[in-house]
Amino acid sequence: MVGEGKSRIEALLQENRRFAPSDAFRKGANVNDPGIYEVARKDPEGWWAAQAENFTWFRKWDRVLEWDPPYAKWFVHATTNITVNCLDRHLSSWRRNKAAFLW
Repeated sequence: MVGEGKSRIEALLQENRRFAPSDAFRKGANVNDPGIYEVARKDPEGWWAAQAENFTWFRKWDRVLEWDPPYAKWFVHATTNITVNCLDRHLSSWRRNKAAFLW
């Protein structure tokens, strides 16, 4: 039902429902510690730098974030390649014989 003084689309813009994940989904989650959000909140650049260490870089960054509102540059002067990180680096791991892409 449309709220008082709101157009139809405005009434649909507020969503308060929550959908809890199933136990099976939770067990397969990459993040199992809710404390990770507090760590990221306290030191966002440090948190993102730590996450970026999981990737292959040809050149590491000089700065994690260069912020000149409204412009943001992440991993300033760093160089990487998406195919190296998505495909190539797995050629020497247990994933080497798994399908990389299914059409």
